[in-house]
Amino acid sequence: MPAEHVLERTQVVPVTVSQAFEFFADPRNLEAITPPWLRFRIVEAPVRLELGSFLRYRLRLAVIPVHWLTEIVDWRPPRGFTDVQREGPYRLWEHTHRLTRVEAGTEIYDHVRYRLPVEPLASLLRPLTVASWLDQIFDYRSRAVGVLVR
Repeated sequence: MPAEHVLERTQVVPVTVSQAFEFFADPRNLEAITPPWLRFRIVEAPVRLELGSFLRYRLRLAVIPVHWLTEIVDWRPPRGFTDVQREGPYRLWEHTHRLTRVEAGTEIYDHVRYRLPVEPLASLLRPLTVASWLDQIFDYRSRAVGVLVR
């Protein structure tokens, strides 16, 4: 079985859990929190996410176009949700978003489980490629969420 990797991130925003959840329930906000260098564009999405929603989007990794289809497989307003890649570059991509009330507002916890294609080569190159890219993407996302979720 291919190696499974995990990415975890946490940040706190000065809003209620419900306000944070409403931000993430609007799929248009995904473009706003994705770095411009990915040229991320939503192709198809509902106005508001819910259980069973599909999001189709495209992006670019350098010159490589990537098409991605995600399904919302768990929906627990206002505490969180999970999206799973149905079509895209990974063998597995499962992203759980959990929102928890804390003294300073809401803690946003991201937990991503992923498996890479073309194993075992991909795992050998992961520290220089995918792991670095994901760090950059989630660093940008954290900064953008910190500005937009207020």
